[in-house]
Amino acid sequence: MTKAKTFDGWDLPSPFIHRIIATTADEDEFDHVNNARYLTWGDETAWAHWDFDVPEHPRTEFVRYEHGMAIVRSECDYLGHCHAGDALDCAVWITKSDGRLRAERRYQFRRADTGQTIFRARMDLVCFKLRTGRPTRMSPALVKHYRVLPDIEDALMTESLGASD
Repeated sequence: MTKAKTFDGWDLPSPFIHRIIATTADEDEFDHVNNARYLTWGDETAWAHWDFDVPEHPRTEFVRYEHGMAIVRSECDYLGHCHAGDALDCAVWITKSDGRLRAERRYQFRRADTGQTIFRARMDLVCFKLRTGRPTRMSPALVKHYRVLPDIEDALMTESLGASD
């Protein structure tokens, strides 16, 4: 993945930021945080984003509404490492959505103390019916959340044109 422009050190404007503190339970035999934790933290960040953006539709209600979003493809870049006690600012953006079935989410994790980016990811998602697992149209709450904000859309346009810092 590449980035075209920075916004206060972030890859895109208007990030939703969720702070994570790494613990010793996150570390592996190499005495640094295991790579799998970044995906778990991405999931935690996505849910925190949902809770902030759509508080009227708590995550506990998904079963009742029968709709969910499934990750169908992930692309991850591990650019650094962290250890127990390190604070990370985990940013997430909705970067694509057709408002019906498909969406894309991007992540950037930075060390809170230095601002160094240590992880980036892009995930493709598809809406599905919880009971059957089959693709289905997004519910109104999902359409609301999985929208690309105008300033992000503008930045992505610039990125696609190949602009650089």
